[in-house]
Amino acid sequence: MARTSAPSITRIPADFDRWDDVLALIMRAFAFMDGVIDPPSSAHRLTVDSLRDKARLESGFVALDSDRIVGCVFAIERADDFYVGKLAVEPDCQGQGIGRRLMRAVEILALDRGKAALELQTRIELTANHAAFARLGFHETERTAHEGYSRPTSITMRKALS
Repeated sequence: MARTSAPSITRIPADFDRWDDVLALIMRAFAFMDGVIDPPSSAHRLTVDSLRDKARLESGFVALDSDRIVGCVFAIERADDFYVGKLAVEPDCQGQGIGRRLMRAVEILALDRGKAALELQTRIELTANHAAFARLGFHETERTAHEGYSRPTSITMRKALS
C-alpha cells in the first residue's frame, strides 16, 4: 500500500510504552555496521530499560507512519548545545527525508532552548554517514579514539544554529 503522507515526527511522551519497538528499530537500522566498525556499536548494549532511562535524561523523537515507528533520535541538552545520538531510520524507509525531519525537530528544540549548536559523533568507517551529516550542515571538528584504541575511531561533527 502506498503511503499518502509523510510520517509524523512526535516528541516521545513521558508515558511512552513502545520501547521494545524503538529498540528493534535501532537494532535494524544499525545492523549494517556489524563487522564494519571497530569497536562494535554501543547499540548492542541497549535494552528496553536503558532506553527508558535514556528518555528520562534526554529528549527523544519518533517518526510514525500510521502506527509504525519508522525513525527515532535522542538528544541531551548541554550548556551550549544539544548532543545528538541514536538517530535511526528503518532500512526500508531510508532516503525519504525521515532522518532530516528528525534532526530538524532536534534543531527546533535546541533553538527554543537558546542553544547555538548541535553536536554528534559518527564512526570513522561510516563515510556515507559523514556525507549525510555534512549535507545537513554539520562539519568535522575533531577525531577521537575509543578507550584502548591508538587510532581515531570517531569523528565529532558540529552544526551551528541560527
